[in-house]
Amino acid sequence: MANDGNQAVPMMTANASTSRTPALAPAEKPGKFSGMDFKRWQQKMFFYLTTLCLQKFIKEDVPDLPDETPENDSFLVIEAWKHSDFLCRNYILSGLEDNLYNVYSGVETSKELWNALEKKYKTEDAGMKKFVAAKFLDYKMVDSKSVITQVQELQVIIHDLLAEGLVINEAFQVAAIIEKLPPLWKDFKNYLKHKRKEMSLEDLIVRLRIEEDNKAAERRGRGNSTIMGANIVEDNKRERRLLVRNTTQARSGSVETATTVGKPDTNLRSVVLGRKTSKGVKQTW
Repeated sequence: MANDGNQAVPMMTANASTSRTPALAPAEKPGKFSGMDFKRWQQKMFFYLTTLCLQKFIKEDVPDLPDETPENDSFLVIEAWKHSDFLCRNYILSGLEDNLYNVYSGVETSKELWNALEKKYKTEDAGMKKFVAAKFLDYKMVDSKSVITQVQELQVIIHDLLAEGLVINEAFQVAAIIEKLPPLWKDFKNYLKHKRKEMSLEDLIVRLRIEEDNKAAERRGRGNSTIMGANIVEDNKRERRLLVRNTTQARSGSVETATTVGKPDTNLRSVVLGRKTSKGVKQTW
């Protein structure tokens, strides 16, 4: 029996080593969980543990070896399991914010830790369906922001709805996005609503992108026209000021000339007076 027991352990470890999947390149460690969006964090953490070949420890208990397993072999197998479980548990703990780390650091195994987090935060995530649904219904697009950017934000909310298990088909997504277009897109919205051919979400986004580019080009065109009009007005003002200045200078020159012509010549007057004196008055020598 001892010999059979000696053969049992090597067979078990050999099968475990041959069935082990090849190790993946370690993924980027997920951000720390703060108590929100547990489902997303859990999926990232599970993938991270998978790349480290530690994902099985969130579901496994300490190995229960047969009674006939030699004590030395049993010790080695259990210690190896505890070491891997220790790594797995601390990888999970290191993915928690400090306040949550303090709460769960006393949990002994990875399985207990994983189940405790699920019990606590999956229950709280159940209320997320109503929250995300309300967020989707209340979302309104505005004219002051890019429509494509707002469509992408709406797609994130839709993804959250799908992640919560709410079924939203593509036709509903297309109709909802069209209905939420901002006020200045009223004409284009009516055009899309009256199209008989059903559009895919990708087709809608392409059409919205083209329309937004056209609207941007029109705004640039109006801006250039306004600048050109302002330049023309400024040139006209400049020409009028120049014309007024020239007219004023011309009038000033005419008045000065007229004043000069109408002013009597004192030299000529003295000559005329001298002649009269010489004719009418007898000079004495």
